[in-house]
Amino acid sequence: MSTEQVIDGLVEKLSELSVLDMSKLKSKLEEKWDVKAAAGAPMMMAAPAAEAGAAVEEATDFQVVLESVPADKKISVIKVVREVSGLNLKEAKDLVEGAPKVLKESAPKAEAEEISKKVTDAGGKAALKPL
Repeated sequence: MSTEQVIDGLVEKLSELSVLDMSKLKSKLEEKWDVKAAAGAPMMMAAPAAEAGAAVEEATDFQVVLESVPADKKISVIKVVREVSGLNLKEAKDLVEGAPKVLKESAPKAEAEEISKKVTDAGGKAALKPL
């Protein structure tokens, strides 16, 4: 198998990943290679994402803020907060009850929009603030 075929295969596999999975992949690669991806990252990371038509934005990051949660939707929003933040139950509950609070410090536009949509679908209100 040629290098070109291997690269094409990787592009196809990366095209199947969701934005959240791509974020997890980025974190694992940073950890494995002891590097930090930044704007103007090596072409190895930028090229497959661009070719794959992924929703990863150039260098535009957003902060996701949980603005408010109606009392009757608190439990469903806590579940979403735990899912997207990795917080334990008590931390997620405290964050939801203390709204407005930052839910995610920095996320690519597509991931931030996905988080905001999940919060909205659960009954809460979230806002995106460009960084």
